[in-house]
Amino acid sequence: RVLFRSGLLRRFAPRNDGNPAFVLYEGLLRNLQIVPIARIGQSPSMFDPFLLLIAAAFLFAGFVKGVIGLGLPTVSMGLLAVTMPPAQALAIVIVPAVVTNIWQTFVGAYLLDIIRRLWPLMIGTAIGIWLNAGSLTGAYARYGAVPLGLLLVIYAIIGLSKFDFTVARRDEKWVGGIVGVVTGMISAATGVQVIPSMPFLQAIGLQKDELVQALGVFFTVATLGLTINLTSSGLLTAATALPGAVAMACSFTGMFIGQAVRTRMPAEAFRRWFLIAMILLGLYLAGSAIYKLALA
Repeated sequence: RVLFRSGLLRRFAPRNDGNPAFVLYEGLLRNLQIVPIARIGQSPSMFDPFLLLIAAAFLFAGFVKGVIGLGLPTVSMGLLAVTMPPAQALAIVIVPAVVTNIWQTFVGAYLLDIIRRLWPLMIGTAIGIWLNAGSLTGAYARYGAVPLGLLLVIYAIIGLSKFDFTVARRDEKWVGGIVGVVTGMISAATGVQVIPSMPFLQAIGLQKDELVQALGVFFTVATLGLTINLTSSGLLTAATALPGAVAMACSFTGMFIGQAVRTRMPAEAFRRWFLIAMILLGLYLAGSAIYKLALA
């Protein structure tokens, strides 16, 4: 009716010759309908499998950290690397890692003493990360899952064997510097910061609460260094904001659940089976990566 009043269809009006005009109307309307009719208000599926995978990985990693006090980045990197490259996994892990480590840094009264004792370790780690920057995105990035898997195996074996040694107070500075550089280079290539820094921190005689805070301080420096690497290489972008937010929320949820059940379950038995699972996961990551490289 509007078209007719506007004059667009007036030339198709019935004439005195008796020809029906509705045939012309119908043909014109069919030509005008160029956009298919669709339902309004529909949206894609709210359950993205990618986000569900991230949520499950970080919920479990946070649970492990809540029960035994460590392992969130290591566990989450290992689980995510099963389905994605280590560089992409690290871009998701880095946000909750930084937040939880900063929170752990300021829980305790030993911050100044830790900085005085561990500054060579932290500076060495930053240097190592800088020296090996780009290893996750460079020509050798496709080999990243192999050292990551091997590191998980080494980490678990050290934990199961309860390998113990001590570093004298007078040797902390120079040993810490070397350990820091090695840790930084390994971390830049794999995203894992526990080898060889963890055995060193356990060997310098820190008390339990001081050790927990020292881990927070050290991992804060290491993850901030990795954040700079990821940003400069273009891996840490706005696209990782939503996965990072999901990861952070699930990490804290898992931590709270783990802390709640820690007193009700044998933590040592859980730790032993968890480390055995890490060995199997590490062997799978390294083995599958080597197999894919052999077929390439």
